[in-house]
Amino acid sequence: MGQNHNHEHPTLKGKNLLFSIILNIVITVAQLIGGVISGSLALISDAIHNFSDVVSLIISYGANLLTRRKKQTKAYTFGYKRAEMIAAFFNAATLIVIAVFLGIEAIKRFSEVHEIKSGLVIWLAILGIFANGLSVLLLKNDAKHNLNMKSAYLHLLSDMLTSVAVLIGGLLMKYYQIYWIDAILTLVISIYLIYMSWDILKDSLKILMLFSPSHIKIEELVEEVQKVSGVKNIHHIHIWQLNDHECHFEAHLEFESDIKLSEFDLVCEVVEKLLFEKFHIQHSNLQPEFKRNDPKEIIIQD
Repeated sequence: MGQNHNHEHPTLKGKNLLFSIILNIVITVAQLIGGVISGSLALISDAIHNFSDVVSLIISYGANLLTRRKKQTKAYTFGYKRAEMIAAFFNAATLIVIAVFLGIEAIKRFSEVHEIKSGLVIWLAILGIFANGLSVLLLKNDAKHNLNMKSAYLHLLSDMLTSVAVLIGGLLMKYYQIYWIDAILTLVISIYLIYMSWDILKDSLKILMLFSPSHIKIEELVEEVQKVSGVKNIHHIHIWQLNDHECHFEAHLEFESDIKLSEFDLVCEVVEKLLFEKFHIQHSNLQPEFKRNDPKEIIIQD
């Protein structure tokens, strides 16, 4: 079998995530108490969102620690490399569930508009903007190259924008007594949360289900590999992502002649380089064949 390993990826800064967790615990407690005292559903929804942030950030932090251990054993041959994908999926799914709940509560609130203590809403919204804004800046870099960190980053970014909306609502309630704006803002926030989470939910689910990466066109890959000298065809292909930065590939290579094992190794090097440079596949396993009586379809239905 031919193999290629190239698993380099940027080191993530777990301490930034830990600091964000502490900040969000403070915000959650303050906004929940303030929301109950002021009677603002938007502020309570922001507090619930912040609580989901705390949970998701703790999960992301734990997944980040597990992944950094890079401990592979006979029982866990891939180590904990999937931990961050599970965290990303869970974070996105919980955010969507919370958003649906908030949307339902907002619709109910339209029929029972009541006065809200806007001063408290304004100050706590400012606290949310400051704390979440700081967390967003801390995680922005890591979010560019890691789906788990991106899910945590989007949690915090969406919460910062939620706090901005709550602040605007608080000002409108304070100076114009437009109390129904609280329900409107809550509904808008819930729709926004679903919009922000949907792509992460889909991407992480595809990885967990071992779907082929969207950037790889199998027909094009087959065409390129079959151009390699000595290769008759390539079949029984499997392509999957272990996480958001590591792609694996396996296939059967049928040769035109009965070559030596040393010759197969040379062909493997050519194919592996092609797969890495053109299709960003870091790890490949290739099984050699010559006149073997097996199905030659690209995808075999196991």
